[in-house]
Order: sequence, then C-alpha cells, then structure tokens
Amino acid sequence: MKKIIMSVVMSACVVLGVAAVASAQLTAARQGPVVYGHHHLNVASIEEHKTFWVDTLGGEAISVGPLEVVKFPNVLVFLREQPDGATGGTKGTTVNHIGFSVPNVERMVQRLSVANYPIVTRAELPASFEVNAGRAYVQDQDTYIAFAMAPDDVKVEFIEDQAQSEPVVLHHIHFAGPVAEMKDWYVQTFGAAPGTRGSFEAADLPGVNLTYSPSAQTPAGTQGRSLDHIGFEVDDLEAFCQKLEARGIEFDRPYTEVPALGLSVAFFTDPFGTYIELTEGLDAL
Repeated sequence: MKKIIMSVVMSACVVLGVAAVASAQLTAARQGPVVYGHHHLNVASIEEHKTFWVDTLGGEAISVGPLEVVKFPNVLVFLREQPDGATGGTKGTTVNHIGFSVPNVERMVQRLSVANYPIVTRAELPASFEVNAGRAYVQDQDTYIAFAMAPDDVKVEFIEDQAQSEPVVLHHIHFAGPVAEMKDWYVQTFGAAPGTRGSFEAADLPGVNLTYSPSAQTPAGTQGRSLDHIGFEVDDLEAFCQKLEARGIEFDRPYTEVPALGLSVAFFTDPFGTYIELTEGLDAL
C-alpha cells in the first residue's frame, strides 16, 4: 500500500512540475492540434546534465519538488535520475539524436570544447563531408552543422540559423529505421506535413522537424535508454487516444485525467520502438 501511495504522490509531483513550467515554453502550442512538447532523459547525474544543458547550452533550470526540468524555446527537457544510469545512449535506438538550431555553430563548438564535451562531427558524417574545427558545411541545406555528445551518450546536433534571435532553439528529432514507413506513420498519426530536409525525408509539426534516416541494423527502442521518450501536446487528447485505439494502438498508460491540475496524459510505443507521451493542457497553464 505504501508503494502505491508513493507512486501516486510522485506522479502528481511530476504533473505539477510540468504545469509549473510549461506555459512559457510551448510557444508553438496554438499553431496546430498536435505540437511537440518535451524530451525525457534518464540520467546518471542530474547535476552533470544541468552543466551541459544549462551552463553550456544556456537553457533555464527549473526545480519543482522532485522534478528537474530545463527549458528551451519550444521544448522542455526532463531529467530523471536513475541510480544505475540508462541502459545505453541514443545511438542505436529509433531516435538517433536530437537537434537544436543556433545562430553560430562555430561559437557553439568552441563553448562545448572548452567545457570538454566530445565533438563527434567527423565520426558522425560520411567521409565525403569536409570537417574543419568540429563543424561541417552541408550544401543541400546551405548551412553548417556539428555533433556533440552530452552526458549519458545523448547525441546532439547543432545546426546554424544565422537569422535566429534566440541562442538555442529546438530544431529536429532524427529517427533511425525504415524511412518510408516511419514517415508515413507520423504523418498519418500526428498530421505532420510531409516533405524533405535537404536530402533527408522529413515531416513537420509546429515546434519540430521530424527527420528520418535508414539504419543498417534494426534499432532498439528508446524506453530505458538515455532518451527514454518524446512528448507531444495534443488538443482533445481523449478523442485522439480513442482514434489511436481504433487503429489498434495499445497504450502502456491509457488516457488519464488529472482534474485538479487541468492536465491529461497517455503513453504508448510507436510501431518502431519509440516511447511516446501525449499530454493535453500544458499550453493552458
């Protein structure tokens, strides 16, 4: 009984923590019925991740009860400390990496290097790309990019947008797996707008680009890894969940209302292995 009570209390604290910080961050929330909301990380050390996401990248740390959150424009990064750490990093999973845009990639690489974070741009690009000082020019996107490894082997891409006024903004999630099937599923399920990003197949939702690449090996699912799950904010979540159930999707946690906080949540795993949280109410709080 004590374990059940503690579980309920912790769940309430998590939802409360989300409610306390999300109103200023889901800036794309009114741009469509489904928008991107958050990344949820399993971490060995919250302090090490705050050094990366806050001190180095410039996010804003928020502490509410047991929950640690880092805020960026259009995304919240949840940090959940695991005594034994995650079961592995993002590489090798269905979410290979997450991407942020910055006004100047060279400066970001310098900041990351000074803070002793591995710059892995050369290792993450084909040999045909020229890499200088940790950054590479991508001709089909007419911009510079760089890759770095955050704690717990969270792979992060930085892409340059010189017109951007904010220092760091969520840009994309890069999935790995069967490209056509994954793209079609996210287009049909979430109403993402199909397209391309340079040479990549992609789809867009308010607040995020969903990018897809093939994988030489069948990727692992995300649950339990350093990036445990991704989150979408959905209008009329109950009806949305009913539609998904009618399509045969089984929920790990079915649609659940938290009336005292005006929030609703649900969890499921996509057909390829990405663990997904759906929320409703973050934009109204």
